[in-house]
Amino acid sequence: MFKKSFKNNRLGAFIVPTGIGASIGGYAGDASVWARRFAQKATLIVNPNVVNAGGFSGITENMLYVEGYTLDEFFKGKVNLLPSEKNKIGVVFDKEISREVLNIHLNTINAVKTVYDIEIIHEITRDNVGVEFFVDNSGISTGKVKNIETLLPAAKSLLQKGAEAIAVVCRFEDDNENADYENGSGVDPVGGVEAVISHYLSKELKVPTAHAPAFEDFSISTEIVNPKASAEYITPTFLPCILLGLHQAPKITTSKTAINISDLDFLIMPYDALGSTPVFESLKRGIKVFAIKENKTVLNITKDLLFLDKITEVETYQECFNIM
Repeated sequence: MFKKSFKNNRLGAFIVPTGIGASIGGYAGDASVWARRFAQKATLIVNPNVVNAGGFSGITENMLYVEGYTLDEFFKGKVNLLPSEKNKIGVVFDKEISREVLNIHLNTINAVKTVYDIEIIHEITRDNVGVEFFVDNSGISTGKVKNIETLLPAAKSLLQKGAEAIAVVCRFEDDNENADYENGSGVDPVGGVEAVISHYLSKELKVPTAHAPAFEDFSISTEIVNPKASAEYITPTFLPCILLGLHQAPKITTSKTAINISDLDFLIMPYDALGSTPVFESLKRGIKVFAIKENKTVLNITKDLLFLDKITEVETYQECFNIM
Protein backbone atom coordinates (compact mmCIF):
# COMPACT_ATOMS: atom_id res chain seq x y z
CA MET A 1 0.00 0.00 0.00
CA PHE A 2 2.80 2.38 0.91
CA LYS A 3 4.69 1.52 -2.25
CA LYS A 4 1.69 2.38 -4.39
CA SER A 5 1.29 5.82 -2.83
CA PHE A 6 5.05 6.29 -2.65
CA LYS A 7 5.45 5.89 -6.42
CA ASN A 8 3.64 9.20 -6.82
CA ASN A 9 6.27 10.97 -4.68
CA ARG A 10 10.02 11.38 -4.73
CA LEU A 11 12.40 9.62 -2.37
CA GLY A 12 15.63 11.29 -1.31
CA ALA A 13 18.42 10.78 1.20
CA PHE A 14 19.86 13.65 3.22
CA ILE A 15 23.01 12.51 5.00
CA VAL A 16 25.53 14.28 7.21
CA PRO A 17 28.07 11.73 8.54
CA THR A 18 28.76 11.78 12.27
CA GLY A 19 31.92 13.03 13.95
CA ILE A 20 33.62 14.75 11.00
CA GLY A 21 33.00 18.37 11.99
CA ALA A 22 30.43 19.22 9.33
CA SER A 23 29.84 22.96 9.36
CA ILE A 24 26.12 22.20 8.94
CA GLY A 25 24.91 19.10 10.75
CA GLY A 26 28.01 18.58 12.85
CA TYR A 27 26.44 19.95 16.01
CA ALA A 28 23.01 19.53 17.60
CA GLY A 29 20.27 19.21 15.02
CA ASP A 30 21.58 22.19 13.06
CA ALA A 31 20.92 20.44 9.72
CA SER A 32 17.27 19.94 10.68
CA VAL A 33 16.08 23.17 9.12
CA TRP A 34 17.22 22.00 5.68
CA ALA A 35 16.14 18.40 6.11
CA ARG A 36 12.67 19.60 7.08
CA ARG A 37 12.48 21.74 3.96
CA PHE A 38 13.56 18.91 1.64
CA ALA A 39 11.04 16.63 3.38
CA GLN A 40 8.34 18.94 2.04
CA LYS A 41 9.41 17.97 -1.47
CA ALA A 42 10.08 14.26 -0.98
CA THR A 43 10.01 11.39 1.45
CA LEU A 44 13.45 11.80 3.01
CA ILE A 45 15.84 9.25 4.47
CA VAL A 46 17.95 10.89 7.20
CA ASN A 47 20.63 9.57 9.50
CA PRO A 48 20.13 10.36 13.21
CA ASN A 49 22.95 12.91 13.18
CA VAL A 50 20.87 15.16 10.92
CA VAL A 51 17.90 15.58 13.27
CA ASN A 52 19.09 14.63 16.78
CA ALA A 53 19.19 17.66 19.08
CA GLY A 54 19.26 16.55 22.72
CA GLY A 55 15.85 17.35 24.15
CA PHE A 56 14.61 18.34 20.69
CA SER A 57 14.26 16.54 17.37
CA GLY A 58 13.98 17.78 13.80
CA ILE A 59 12.17 14.61 12.71
CA THR A 60 8.96 14.94 10.69
CA GLU A 61 6.37 12.42 9.53
CA ASN A 62 7.86 12.45 6.03
CA MET A 63 11.32 11.31 7.20
CA LEU A 64 12.77 7.82 7.54
CA TYR A 65 15.23 7.71 10.48
CA VAL A 66 17.99 5.25 9.55
CA GLU A 67 21.28 4.56 11.37
CA GLY A 68 24.59 4.44 9.47
CA TYR A 69 25.19 0.69 9.21
CA THR A 70 21.67 0.09 7.94
CA LEU A 71 22.06 3.01 5.53
CA ASP A 72 25.06 1.33 3.95
CA GLU A 73 23.21 -1.98 3.69
CA PHE A 74 20.24 -0.20 2.10
CA PHE A 75 22.43 1.51 -0.49
CA LYS A 76 24.07 -1.84 -1.31
CA GLY A 77 20.62 -3.27 -1.95
CA LYS A 78 20.92 -5.82 0.87
CA VAL A 79 18.02 -4.53 2.98
CA ASN A 80 14.82 -2.58 2.38
CA LEU A 81 12.92 -0.12 4.56
CA LEU A 82 9.34 -0.66 5.65
CA PRO A 83 7.76 2.58 6.97
CA SER A 84 6.50 2.16 10.51
CA GLU A 85 4.66 4.18 13.12
CA LYS A 86 4.52 3.88 16.89
CA ASN A 87 7.40 1.46 17.31
CA LYS A 88 7.74 0.02 20.79
CA ILE A 89 11.19 1.08 21.97
CA GLY A 90 13.57 -0.83 24.22
CA VAL A 91 16.22 1.22 26.03
CA VAL A 92 19.50 -0.44 27.06
CA PHE A 93 21.26 1.32 29.95
CA ASP A 94 24.94 0.87 30.73
CA LYS A 95 25.37 -0.67 34.21
CA GLU A 96 28.07 1.92 34.94
CA ILE A 97 25.56 4.80 34.93
CA SER A 98 25.00 6.07 38.48
CA ARG A 99 21.60 5.81 40.15
CA GLU A 100 21.15 9.61 40.09
CA VAL A 101 21.80 9.83 36.35
CA LEU A 102 19.71 6.74 35.67
CA ASN A 103 16.78 8.31 37.53
CA ILE A 104 17.02 11.40 35.32
CA HIS A 105 16.80 9.18 32.25
CA LEU A 106 13.87 7.22 33.67
CA ASN A 107 12.06 10.50 34.33
CA THR A 108 12.84 11.44 30.72
CA ILE A 109 11.36 8.18 29.46
CA ASN A 110 8.21 8.74 31.50
CA ALA A 111 7.90 12.28 30.15
CA VAL A 112 8.23 11.08 26.55
CA LYS A 113 5.68 8.32 27.23
CA THR A 114 3.23 10.84 28.63
CA VAL A 115 3.60 13.56 26.01
CA TYR A 116 4.05 11.44 22.86
CA ASP A 117 2.24 8.21 23.78
CA ILE A 118 5.30 6.08 23.02
CA GLU A 119 5.59 2.61 24.55
CA ILE A 120 9.05 2.24 26.11
CA ILE A 121 10.67 -0.52 28.17
CA HIS A 122 14.23 -0.77 29.48
CA GLU A 123 16.98 -3.11 30.66
CA ILE A 124 20.36 -2.58 32.35
CA THR A 125 23.46 -4.37 31.07
CA ARG A 126 25.06 -7.09 33.19
CA ASP A 127 28.48 -5.43 33.02
CA ASN A 128 29.97 -1.99 32.42
CA VAL A 129 30.21 -1.10 28.74
CA GLY A 130 33.43 0.91 29.09
CA VAL A 131 33.20 3.74 26.55
CA GLU A 132 36.16 5.97 25.71
CA PHE A 133 35.96 8.85 23.23
CA PHE A 134 38.44 11.24 21.68
CA VAL A 135 39.29 13.22 18.56
CA ASP A 136 42.20 11.71 16.61
CA ASN A 137 45.08 13.49 14.87
CA SER A 138 43.06 13.90 11.69
CA GLY A 139 40.36 15.77 13.58
CA ILE A 140 37.79 12.95 13.36
CA SER A 141 35.73 11.92 16.38
CA THR A 142 36.36 8.32 17.38
CA GLY A 143 36.77 6.09 20.43
CA LYS A 144 36.83 2.62 21.93
CA VAL A 145 34.28 0.37 23.62
CA LYS A 146 35.91 -2.11 26.01
CA ASN A 147 32.93 -4.42 26.51
CA ILE A 148 30.48 -3.76 23.69
CA GLU A 149 29.24 -7.37 23.78
CA THR A 150 27.41 -6.77 27.07
CA LEU A 151 24.89 -4.65 25.18
CA LEU A 152 23.64 -7.60 23.15
CA PRO A 153 21.90 -9.75 25.83
CA ALA A 154 20.03 -6.73 27.19
CA ALA A 155 18.94 -5.69 23.70
CA LYS A 156 17.83 -9.24 22.82
CA SER A 157 15.82 -9.41 26.05
CA LEU A 158 14.00 -6.21 25.10
CA LEU A 159 13.24 -7.56 21.62
CA GLN A 160 11.81 -10.71 23.18
CA LYS A 161 9.53 -8.45 25.23
CA GLY A 162 8.18 -6.83 22.08
CA ALA A 163 10.55 -3.95 21.42
CA GLU A 164 10.81 -3.04 17.74
CA ALA A 165 13.67 -0.52 18.02
CA ILE A 166 16.61 -0.22 20.40
CA ALA A 167 17.91 2.92 22.10
CA VAL A 168 21.24 2.68 23.91
CA VAL A 169 22.47 4.93 26.72
CA CYS A 170 26.09 4.44 27.80
CA ARG A 171 28.08 6.26 30.47
CA PHE A 172 30.58 8.74 29.04
CA GLU A 173 33.32 10.49 30.98
CA ASP A 174 32.56 14.17 31.43
CA ASP A 175 34.19 16.33 28.78
CA ASN A 176 35.13 19.73 30.15
CA GLU A 177 37.50 20.74 27.34
CA ASN A 178 35.16 21.34 24.46
CA ALA A 179 35.50 25.04 23.75
CA ASP A 180 35.70 24.70 19.96
CA TYR A 181 32.48 22.71 19.79
CA GLU A 182 30.75 25.17 22.11
CA ASN A 183 31.82 27.97 19.77
CA GLY A 184 30.49 26.21 16.69
CA SER A 185 33.85 25.45 15.09
CA GLY A 186 34.92 22.04 16.38
CA VAL A 187 34.07 18.36 16.06
CA ASP A 188 31.45 16.63 18.20
CA PRO A 189 33.82 14.52 20.33
CA VAL A 190 31.32 11.77 21.14
CA GLY A 191 29.75 11.21 17.72
CA GLY A 192 32.32 8.77 16.38
CA VAL A 193 32.17 6.23 19.19
CA GLU A 194 28.38 6.55 19.31
CA ALA A 195 28.36 5.35 15.70
CA VAL A 196 30.49 2.35 16.70
CA ILE A 197 27.89 1.36 19.30
CA SER A 198 24.84 1.78 17.07
CA HIS A 199 26.56 0.08 14.11
CA TYR A 200 27.32 -2.95 16.26
CA LEU A 201 23.74 -3.46 17.41
CA SER A 202 22.25 -2.68 14.01
CA LYS A 203 24.47 -5.31 12.42
CA GLU A 204 23.73 -7.93 15.07
CA LEU A 205 19.99 -7.37 15.48
CA LYS A 206 18.73 -5.91 12.17
CA VAL A 207 16.45 -3.43 13.97
CA PRO A 208 16.50 0.38 14.15
CA THR A 209 19.10 1.51 16.68
CA ALA A 210 20.41 4.82 18.03
CA HIS A 211 22.63 5.93 20.91
CA ALA A 212 22.59 8.75 23.46
CA PRO A 213 25.44 9.48 25.91
CA ALA A 214 24.95 9.82 29.66
CA PHE A 215 27.30 12.16 31.51
CA GLU A 216 27.66 12.08 35.29
CA ASP A 217 27.73 15.87 35.42
CA PHE A 218 24.07 16.62 34.78
CA SER A 219 24.24 20.31 35.63
CA ILE A 220 23.04 22.71 32.94
CA SER A 221 25.50 25.25 31.62
CA THR A 222 24.84 28.93 32.30
CA GLU A 223 27.31 30.04 29.63
CA ILE A 224 26.10 31.26 26.23
CA VAL A 225 27.26 28.85 23.52
CA ASN A 226 26.99 28.90 19.75
CA PRO A 227 23.35 28.42 18.61
CA LYS A 228 24.36 25.34 16.57
CA ALA A 229 25.42 23.55 19.76
CA SER A 230 22.93 25.08 22.19
CA ALA A 231 20.38 22.22 22.20
CA GLU A 232 22.91 20.03 24.01
CA TYR A 233 23.63 22.61 26.71
CA ILE A 234 20.11 23.05 28.09
CA THR A 235 19.32 19.46 29.04
CA PRO A 236 20.89 16.84 31.34
CA THR A 237 19.97 14.02 28.94
CA PHE A 238 20.14 13.53 25.17
CA LEU A 239 17.62 10.69 25.16
CA PRO A 240 14.43 12.44 23.89
CA CYS A 241 15.65 13.00 20.34
CA ILE A 242 16.52 9.37 19.71
CA LEU A 243 13.24 8.16 21.22
CA LEU A 244 11.31 10.45 18.87
CA GLY A 245 13.35 9.26 15.90
CA LEU A 246 13.10 5.56 16.72
CA HIS A 247 9.36 5.85 17.33
CA GLN A 248 8.86 6.17 13.56
CA ALA A 249 12.03 4.50 12.26
CA PRO A 250 11.36 2.11 9.36
CA LYS A 251 11.61 -1.59 9.97
CA ILE A 252 14.54 -3.35 8.30
CA THR A 253 13.44 -6.08 5.92
CA THR A 254 14.21 -7.94 2.71
CA SER A 255 10.57 -7.79 1.59
CA LYS A 256 10.23 -6.69 -2.02
CA THR A 257 7.14 -4.67 -1.15
CA ALA A 258 9.21 -2.31 1.03
CA ILE A 259 11.26 0.68 -0.09
CA ASN A 260 14.47 -0.38 -1.83
CA ILE A 261 17.45 1.38 -3.35
CA SER A 262 15.87 1.36 -6.81
CA ASP A 263 13.24 3.76 -5.45
CA LEU A 264 15.79 6.43 -4.51
CA ASP A 265 15.82 9.59 -6.64
CA PHE A 266 18.62 11.65 -5.09
CA LEU A 267 21.28 11.83 -2.39
CA ILE A 268 22.50 15.03 -0.70
CA MET A 269 25.94 15.05 0.97
CA PRO A 270 28.45 17.56 2.41
CA TYR A 271 30.89 18.88 -0.20
CA ASP A 272 34.05 17.06 0.95
CA ALA A 273 32.67 13.88 2.58
CA LEU A 274 32.05 11.87 -0.57
CA GLY A 275 34.11 8.73 0.06
CA SER A 276 31.28 6.58 1.36
CA THR A 277 29.09 3.63 0.40
CA PRO A 278 25.97 5.78 -0.21
CA VAL A 279 27.84 7.94 -2.73
CA PHE A 280 29.52 5.11 -4.62
CA GLU A 281 26.40 2.94 -4.72
CA SER A 282 24.23 5.87 -5.85
CA LEU A 283 26.57 6.68 -8.73
CA LYS A 284 26.75 3.02 -9.74
CA ARG A 285 22.95 2.93 -9.90
CA GLY A 286 22.48 6.23 -11.71
CA ILE A 287 21.05 8.05 -8.69
CA LYS A 288 21.64 11.81 -8.65
CA VAL A 289 24.22 12.91 -6.05
CA PHE A 290 24.47 16.52 -4.86
CA ALA A 291 27.52 17.83 -2.98
CA ILE A 292 26.78 21.00 -0.99
CA LYS A 293 29.79 23.33 -1.03
CA GLU A 294 28.71 25.41 1.97
CA ASN A 295 28.85 22.27 4.14
CA LYS A 296 32.51 21.43 4.69
CA THR A 297 34.07 18.89 7.06
CA VAL A 298 37.51 17.94 8.38
CA LEU A 299 37.76 15.49 5.48
CA ASN A 300 38.93 16.39 1.99
CA ILE A 301 37.17 13.76 -0.09
CA THR A 302 35.79 15.85 -2.91
CA LYS A 303 34.41 15.19 -6.36
CA ASP A 304 37.71 16.22 -7.94
CA LEU A 305 39.81 14.02 -5.65
CA LEU A 306 37.69 10.99 -6.54
CA PHE A 307 37.39 11.88 -10.25
CA LEU A 308 33.62 11.53 -9.98
CA ASP A 309 32.28 13.84 -12.66
CA LYS A 310 28.71 12.66 -12.24
CA ILE A 311 28.38 14.33 -8.84
CA THR A 312 26.62 17.71 -9.04
CA GLU A 313 28.25 20.40 -6.90
CA VAL A 314 25.98 23.22 -5.72
CA GLU A 315 26.92 26.19 -3.58
CA THR A 316 24.21 26.00 -0.92
CA TYR A 317 21.36 23.88 0.37
CA GLN A 318 19.04 26.64 -0.83
CA GLU A 319 20.33 26.24 -4.39
CA CYS A 320 19.86 22.47 -4.17
CA PHE A 321 16.35 22.98 -2.83
CA ASN A 322 15.55 25.27 -5.78
CA ILE A 323 16.75 22.55 -8.17
CA MET A 324 14.37 20.10 -6.53
